[in-house]
Formats: sequence, C-alpha cells, structure tokens
Amino acid sequence: MARISLLLTLFLCLAGCETAPPVSRPEIAAGLPPVILVSINGFRPDYLHRGDTPMLDALTEHGVSAPMRPSFPSLTFPNHYTLVTGLRPDHHGIIGNTMIDPDIPGETFSVSKRTGIDDPRWWDNGTPSWVTAQMHGLMSASLYWPGSDVPILNTRPDIWYHFDGKNPPDDRAGTILSWFDRAPDKRPALSLLYFDGVDHAGHVDGPFSPETRSAIRQVDHAIGVLVSGLEQRHIAANLIIVSDHGMAALSPQRVIPLTSLAPANAMTIVTSGPYAGINAVSGHERELARALSAPHDHVTCWPKAHIPERLHYGSNPRVPAWLCLAEIGWTLTRDPHDHVSKGGHGFDNAAPDMLASFIASGPAFQTHKTLPTIDNVDVYPLVMMLLGLLPENNDGSLTPLQGGLRDTYRAIQ
Repeated sequence: MARISLLLTLFLCLAGCETAPPVSRPEIAAGLPPVILVSINGFRPDYLHRGDTPMLDALTEHGVSAPMRPSFPSLTFPNHYTLVTGLRPDHHGIIGNTMIDPDIPGETFSVSKRTGIDDPRWWDNGTPSWVTAQMHGLMSASLYWPGSDVPILNTRPDIWYHFDGKNPPDDRAGTILSWFDRAPDKRPALSLLYFDGVDHAGHVDGPFSPETRSAIRQVDHAIGVLVSGLEQRHIAANLIIVSDHGMAALSPQRVIPLTSLAPANAMTIVTSGPYAGINAVSGHERELARALSAPHDHVTCWPKAHIPERLHYGSNPRVPAWLCLAEIGWTLTRDPHDHVSKGGHGFDNAAPDMLASFIASGPAFQTHKTLPTIDNVDVYPLVMMLLGLLPENNDGSLTPLQGGLRDTYRAIQ
C-alpha cells in the first residue's frame, strides 16, 4: 500500500504541474492533457474499500469520486453509449442489449448472440466523443469500448480493436501505455479502455462471490499498471474511471414467467430478464393490455406511452409497446425453466444495487473530493470540456461535476 501511495503521489504531482488553458476551444484542444476514459463493467461503488482495490481506493482518496446513476435500462451497451454521447438511450437509440427496429426489418440487435451490433444503422443517432474529436483533428484510440469498432457516422477511432475477452487486464493496460510510447504528435488525445471481467464474474458467480473479488483484484492491479506506466512516461493525463451499472444478486427462487402475466399467444417477447420488452401479436392488443395492466406481484408493466417520466424511456420507436419491470432481485423469464444467473442488472436505474462508479484524477481534478451522486449523462460533457471541444447536443451537464474541478477548469464552459 505504501508503494501505491507513493506512486499516486508522484502521479498527482506530475498532473498538478500542468496548467489548464482558461477557455475551451477546438483550436487549443491539441495542447491539453490527454484524456483516458476507463470502464470497469459492472463495478459497484461498494466494491471499493473492501481490501481488494488498493489502487482504486487510493485514487478515490486522492482524487474525485462519486456514486453514479446509470441510465435506464441499466445494461452494458445502452450505458456505454450514453457515457460517450451524453444522450439517454431513448435519444441515442441503443435502447437495450436486444432490440428490433421497424426501419431495420429482418435484423435483431443482440449483444448475447453477437448479431446486428456492427451495423452502423443502430448507432448513427448518436455522435460519440471519438467522432467529434476526429472531426477537430484530434487523435482517438479505443481498446474494446462497446461501439468503437463500428463505423459510426462513417468514422472509427484512429486505433481500434474487435473485442477479445481473453485478453488479460494487465495486457489491456499495457496496450494503452504503448500508445504513449509514440512520438508526441502520434499519441491519442482521447483513449478509451474497457474491462469486462468483473461483470462476467458477477453474472456467473454473484456480486459478492470469491470469483468476483478475484476479478476485482485483477482489474485493480491493471489500473495500477496503467498509473505506474503513465508516471514512468511523464504523462500527466486526466484519468476517468467509470462503470456502466451495478450488479444485483439473483435467484432461481425469484422468477416470474412472462406466461404468468399474459397469454403466450397474445405477445411477442423482444427481451426478458430484470425487465421485459413486449409487443402484442396482431389482433391481441386489447387482450395483452388487459393482462399486463392488471396488478402482479414483484413486477409492474406499462404501455410505452405511460412509462414513468423519471426513467426517460419510451419515446424511441425501438422501445417495444410494453415495458415490464421486475423488483430488484427478481427475473422475468420467457419459460419457467429458463436458467437464471447468480447476478444481473437492467433493473430500475435508481435502485442502490444498480449504482455505477465514477473516479477521476489528473490536472483537471481536485484531490480528496467526494461528490454527491451524479448521472452518467454528465460524463460526456466533462470529457468534451477536458478535450477543449464543444459537445454535441446532449442530456448531461457539467454543473454536478464543477465541485470536483480545479479552479482553472471551472471557468471552462
């Protein structure tokens, strides 16, 4: 721990030597410190300070941290796209890990089946940060960030990779560092890094299992490799570490078959799990509405026009006609005998178990600062400010993060 504290002190001292320009304009963007955005999929804030995360604990203690509310649905692909566009899923169009679109007939977007996800038509309603950066001549690079291998608006990062889940966390950190071994004018202004192991372990073994704790330790070590490598290279980066959602414990004893809510012949199930998206079979609209509108234990269903406003969900044409949302810890299944994992997410984004993490360190950020809960739409305007670029239209705000910025950066709008 002493070595980690010394390492972090050196990193923060190096970061503090950088002076932020007083205004944010594309023409000065190339002179700003690089931004490194790291995602640890499924990393709950309460995974910290349990003895498994000495590097991340040090970063929270000496940098800026906050619990972060994901967008609904609290799933991987919708929230990763929100983090880099500042748009709610209802606005950027990646409204689930599984979805259909009347304007893309015959195709289903499915993360689990790896179908449709590399078709730009699903993604082109948002402008991710790497696209805007490249429009202004800034280099960007991504290692596995969801969507970064797709030619969104005919653009990929300058450096990108197809996802490889077998690539160890330390090697991923090493890849990021290799980008900074290049000549200064060949280094990315924006780097993105994605870790999936904590989420995978949380699903298979449960959020507080020994296997999940092992995955947490591995990614914490990789973050240490990254911080150490930056310090050795004298790179004063603005490092932002986030997660996309939390993780809740599930059980085969807490299952709600969708056929117990409505007749099977009346509905087409688009997606199931912590929430279900359902369309009516033609001619059965009233029958389905009567069935789903009735009270049910541990689940609430709404027609898309009446989904609670706080979820910011339901206006996109890809959202099915009905949304059924289970209580935390319950699972909606297509079949009573469907396998239920030990952990899951996708629940109400206000649920404590769904909270995500935000940690930031570097020349832009204060030290020893904890902020109240922020929304994940606020990460995008922060990243764009740090790059010196004007953001695209988005649903976020810099205001909740102002208290964590150094004075020279607070003036940047």
